[in-house]
Amino acid sequence: MNLTSLINLLLLSAIWGGSFLFLRMAAPALGPVLLIEFRVGLAALFLLGVALLWRKRRHATAPVQGLQLRRYWKHYLLLGGLNSALPFLLLAYAAQTLTASLLSILNATSPVWGALVGALWARTPLSATTLSGLVVGAAGVAILVSFDRVTLLPGSGLAIAAALGAALSYGIASNYTRYATHASALAPFNNAHGSMWGATLLIAPALLLVPAPPLPGSDIIAAVVTLGVLCSGIAYLLYFRLVADIGPTSALTVTFLIPLFGVLWGYGLLDETVGWHTLIGSLTVVTGTALVTGFSPRALFAPRKPSHV
Repeated sequence: MNLTSLINLLLLSAIWGGSFLFLRMAAPALGPVLLIEFRVGLAALFLLGVALLWRKRRHATAPVQGLQLRRYWKHYLLLGGLNSALPFLLLAYAAQTLTASLLSILNATSPVWGALVGALWARTPLSATTLSGLVVGAAGVAILVSFDRVTLLPGSGLAIAAALGAALSYGIASNYTRYATHASALAPFNNAHGSMWGATLLIAPALLLVPAPPLPGSDIIAAVVTLGVLCSGIAYLLYFRLVADIGPTSALTVTFLIPLFGVLWGYGLLDETVGWHTLIGSLTVVTGTALVTGFSPRALFAPRKPSHV
């Protein structure tokens, strides 16, 4: 991994870690439905602008592949539901009660859920290492929810279940994109772009069921725009660049770094308490995730020929 890729990796981790900060800021004011509709809608518009820009720049030599909605619209709706609409809504619901730190750590269990779903999907037994990772990851969650004072608040149990449900949804989505023919046939950018429009359409009807909130302040509006453009649109572009430059295995390192930044942002900007249980619990969850994914630190610096997206 060269210096540029390392900087991009840290930047992406900081951005996605910051998403929990912005969720925590905006969810109590706007509610989950309105907040996430704005998030995915802004991300879809941003990625549309990027697609149009790429198409204009490459028109003379290599046309950019379109979304091919007639062929793939069902795929975009399914992927948008599993990878964006449902987990984003669940995290926004949980953010009304839980701290940004706790949310970021619980979200780090996504690869653990992905491994469990993958074993059920492929009907293959789990290895001893994967099983040990599942146990360690579960122990980390138990430490967090047993000693964090926020879990004593009314509704905290349902909020924790929602956050873990979001991680499970990510795990299902990762296996869908791995095995589905439609997902593998499309470029990663198209999957992200199309799924954001799918998520936007899926959430839109729910807007009729929620009351309009009071006009938010400038800080809430800034948080919403940052969630949509930076934490969704720009973050996807950074992630695709990392996958192309260092490969998907090394890019997975972002999973282990997100809780670090989530805790730092929560502590530094929201004055959240970081106790021994936060540090031990997060380290245990990350260790379990590393065991489940078979992550090796040496893979970060293995030579790899760059490709282009």
